[in-house]
Amino acid sequence: HELCTPEERLLWSRLSVFAGQFDLEAAEYVCSGDGLHADDVLDVLGELLAQSVLSRTETAAGVRYRMLDTVRAYGADWLEAIGDAGRLRRRHRDWYMGLATWCELDWFSPRQGEVAARVDAELPNLRCALEHCLTEPGDAHLGQYLAGSLWFYWVGCGRLSEGRHWLERSVELDGDRDQSRLKALWVLGYVAVLQGDTVAALSALHECREEAERTGNATAAAYAEHRTGCLALVTDDMVRAETLLRSALDRYHEIGELNSNVLMGQVELAMTLAFQGDLPGAVMLCEDVRRVCEDHGERWALAYALYVLAYEALAGRDSPRARDLLQECLGIAHTFHDLLGTVLSVELLALVTAEEGDPAEAALLQGAASRMWPSVGLPLFGSAHYNGPHERCASLARRRLGDERYEECVRAGARLGQEAAVARALGPADGARPLGVLPSPRRRPPDMREPAVSPTSKGGETTG
Repeated sequence: HELCTPEERLLWSRLSVFAGQFDLEAAEYVCSGDGLHADDVLDVLGELLAQSVLSRTETAAGVRYRMLDTVRAYGADWLEAIGDAGRLRRRHRDWYMGLATWCELDWFSPRQGEVAARVDAELPNLRCALEHCLTEPGDAHLGQYLAGSLWFYWVGCGRLSEGRHWLERSVELDGDRDQSRLKALWVLGYVAVLQGDTVAALSALHECREEAERTGNATAAAYAEHRTGCLALVTDDMVRAETLLRSALDRYHEIGELNSNVLMGQVELAMTLAFQGDLPGAVMLCEDVRRVCEDHGERWALAYALYVLAYEALAGRDSPRARDLLQECLGIAHTFHDLLGTVLSVELLALVTAEEGDPAEAALLQGAASRMWPSVGLPLFGSAHYNGPHERCASLARRRLGDERYEECVRAGARLGQEAAVARALGPADGARPLGVLPSPRRRPPDMREPAVSPTSKGGETTG
């Protein structure tokens, strides 16, 4: 530190506000000014790098820099000593508020993969910004905005529990009842729905909708109604789900809203129709989602549309098409680390596998899914419709394997990690089976096959 120039010491202290890795753009915005021009940051950064104060690495999100924790702590002490820590933390907060805003907008684009990688890389800094907002007097509304803007990451990238942690903390604060709080409320309701927590979901969505209607906030009202319809869907109230989802989609159209959430509303409505026996209507909605996704380069919502199309194919006894659609769905969901999309795909692939005549492999996939559900929430949401395909698959497999063999295969699947389970589910329909699980013959004569799952029966799957 004593061998550093004044500019190097200054940058060292200011860089200490970053948690984990950071990039050059962030360093230039946060650390410039008051003795260090933005154009000089790169050169000074290079000197710190040459002296091993910093390290540099190539990542999926581009070139990143970081400090060892001890080096960072030393810089933080100097930043406190010169009395500039508060200002730098606010600049850090502002940068990551802007980053979250950009990422939310760019999620509905061909750059979804880049957005997911960027937020993954920036997660320590985003957590730091959230903590600052939720503990700094007067910043509650900023924390609500930041937690709500990251909805796509909490939901689409496998961070439901962490998202709920930040969202609950943010809405507990006495911030202004403005758009930021309403957004945090509907996102909290959405996360709670996916976790199968009906009481928490109803509470958040009811508060959001009441306040949105009172203040004339058409956007928040549409989102609250949409997610209330989603809750009705996963709690088996199909009539109410259809009414609410159609109304929410009309509201979105009126205000000109089009993004991944709107497309998910169409997919959820399609699932509602499928459960009520209107498969052509469900297909029409999902084919429309498919076209919009292709036009905008959207992949995450596309995966759920493919899921519904696979459900329809399975109901029509087209197992090969159902398998192809589900494997594409699973590939997308796994790429984004979307735990819900992943486990739903594996669950329905298990039924496809049982229908194709391989009960041992079907039971193994069910075991793999059982290991994934605790990371999402309540298994199959405790819903009769969600449990239907699962129970049907289990019944088929038990009848053909016997209880003891079925349980053995389920236990083997439950020992698989997520990567291994997904690799197995994405593998060819026929081939070598690891773990010593011996498959039954995959193909059986037609008279030995059970009827395909029917959308008019009590069971079924949905997208959340």
